[in-house]
Amino acid sequence: MKLQEELLQRSENKCELCQSGETLKIYEVQPQTENNVANCLMICDTCSAQIDKKEAMNANHWRCLTTSMWSEVPGIQVVSWRMLNRLHNESWALDNLDMLYLDEETLAWAKAADDDDNDAVAEFHKDANGNLLTAGDSVVLTKTLDVKGSSLSAKLGTVVKNIRLVEDNTDQIEGRIEGQVIVILTKYVRKQSN
Repeated sequence: MKLQEELLQRSENKCELCQSGETLKIYEVQPQTENNVANCLMICDTCSAQIDKKEAMNANHWRCLTTSMWSEVPGIQVVSWRMLNRLHNESWALDNLDMLYLDEETLAWAKAADDDDNDAVAEFHKDANGNLLTAGDSVVLTKTLDVKGSSLSAKLGTVVKNIRLVEDNTDQIEGRIEGQVIVILTKYVRKQSN
């Protein structure tokens, strides 16, 4: 039986962390030398994005760990321990962490993650009002901007559709105005509601 089939059977086609029935994918708990049912699990996109720090942490979502941390699967135990550690500012997470027992080998695996910045808050692209920006969003300029090296002036209220996020700088996005791709500071845009 293939790994994915075994994991789907074990998980009963639900996320092994939050029990969501949305789209599932295999999550390989690192570090590991080979994938097997003990060190892989099926998780939903919501859990995956927050584990990988691609979305802001939603502490309430992770209350599911109060159940999943009791799993007999080592990989689920490790992810539960790591996420509870990230949520150490939440009293319920600390209480669960105190109750969670991992054998020495599993605890060493949990601590072996290259996640030294557990305490660090992941940085995200946010508009002037603090709303999370994602690739493909439409934004409205909150200030008239003169484009350097061009005669173009992007007027206040201009809608910029299908933005791209500048990967290494959360203060910048890219957008097309009058056929020209420009870099725009996120503090000068407001996310357009759907």
